[in-house]
Amino acid sequence: MSTTICQVMGFIVSSLGVAGCIVSTAMDMWSTQDLYDNPVTAVFQYQGLWRSCVRQSSGFTECRPYFTILGLPAMFQAVRALMIVGIVLGILGLLVCVFALKCIHIGSMENSAKANMTLTSGIMFIVAGLCAITGVSVFANMLVTNFWMSTANMYQGMQNVQNRYTFGSALFVGWVAGGLALVGGIMMCLACRGLVPEESRYKAVSYNASGRNISYRTGPYKVGSGYEPETKTRKGAGYEEAPRSEDGRRSYPSKYDYV
Repeated sequence: MSTTICQVMGFIVSSLGVAGCIVSTAMDMWSTQDLYDNPVTAVFQYQGLWRSCVRQSSGFTECRPYFTILGLPAMFQAVRALMIVGIVLGILGLLVCVFALKCIHIGSMENSAKANMTLTSGIMFIVAGLCAITGVSVFANMLVTNFWMSTANMYQGMQNVQNRYTFGSALFVGWVAGGLALVGGIMMCLACRGLVPEESRYKAVSYNASGRNISYRTGPYKVGSGYEPETKTRKGAGYEEAPRSEDGRRSYPSKYDYV
């Protein structure tokens, strides 16, 4: 029962994480204009991964997509790629996880197959969460660097500087979504262990001897001292030692000698 609960909870948490990654990637407020020095302004600017928007004080908002790819910074494109990879892996993990749920029976699928599918989906969720967290963190690092560079230019007396941008709400959504996907993947990996059948965890291998069973008798072993005399052959009645030939070999009578 605990394995099923862990698996279902991992599926739900991972689903929330993947949905959060999709929402975060589609949001426009990845970076918002800093209004610390100018709280009252007629124009408010904010940017996302796919377009930049301007909102006027009258409430009218105009968004313009990025029509170029090569003109964008390399780190910006890397953030896009990481978020897309995280979303794709998360969706694939959800599809695999649906068929791997223990409470859903599909044909004659064994628990060992479901355990492998659960582990695969868990790894996908973990990688998706890491991609989302890494992408959001890289973008946040870019914002921090540009913010302090703009602040240094302002203190040096440069008036014609670009607007400073700070963290938008999409960054916090991405961090939370990546964390949920990561936790859900870990829960799926833990649930995999409970799905493995007991007989396959400890496999005992028995070896059978091929052919006849040969038994060996062990007798007492006498250790000699090396100075014992040679054992004499017992000679019974009618026993005669065969004569020796010139080369020292014994010659035994053949059957023709008795004719």
